[in-house]
Amino acid sequence: MRVIKFAVLIIFLSLFPVMLNAQELFPDTSVQGTMNLITPPGPPAIPFIDLSIRNPQGGQEVAFSLQLLLLLTVLSLAPSIIILMTSFLRVSIVLDFIKRALSLQQVPPNQVILGISLFLTVFIMWPTFSTIYNNSIRPMSSGELSVENAYREAEAPLRLFMYNQMRGRSSAEKNIALFMEMQNLSRPNTLADVPTFVLIPAFILSELTIAFKIGILLFIPFIVIDMVVASALMSMGMIMLPPVMISMPFKLILFILVDGWALLTEQVVRSFAI
Repeated sequence: MRVIKFAVLIIFLSLFPVMLNAQELFPDTSVQGTMNLITPPGPPAIPFIDLSIRNPQGGQEVAFSLQLLLLLTVLSLAPSIIILMTSFLRVSIVLDFIKRALSLQQVPPNQVILGISLFLTVFIMWPTFSTIYNNSIRPMSSGELSVENAYREAEAPLRLFMYNQMRGRSSAEKNIALFMEMQNLSRPNTLADVPTFVLIPAFILSELTIAFKIGILLFIPFIVIDMVVASALMSMGMIMLPPVMISMPFKLILFILVDGWALLTEQVVRSFAI
């Protein structure tokens, strides 16, 4: 039976070119009608995109090229801007601290932690983002502002947000003074006197300091549980049993009883001066 099937397949493959030639030789016969049923349609009409480099025809095309270059630069720097110039830095570090304090290794995954940090950042920074959109992006898209003025309008709300997080903190003021001194700049009297390239690293150091302070406070109650469990195991002679394995369920129970995620989220959001 297999030999018959194989022979039929060989005959079909050998006759297939003949059938195609018959369509060309006998266009008006029934062979063409039969072949039209199995002939696939022509290629789909896909538009062809031609990218070419040429000299600009006027100043408007030069300005458009510069705007496109500026847009690509901003998009390439967007991850760094979101991570270092917003609330993302503090939120992500605090969430990582609570994960380590609970002795959790893989739960929740790092992708989940970063996702939570991203959406909390959007929630915290929404007033700032709205101001940037209304004062910078929308007027520039409608042609009311130039690129330079739009950049200044977008920079001002971010500078104000970063400065508000450092206002009243002695360590933050020391960070600004440190970077101003390293650049041999005079003592600023107002926020406008602090350059952006000084304000950004000072804000980063301030956020790291605040996040580590919150992390220390988060570790204290869970360290107490670890110490109690370790002392109990040693008193019972269970030296070979890892204390972390026993203390982790008690940490989770405590964290769930106090509604830890809601409490932590509320306190982290309220820690920002918005």
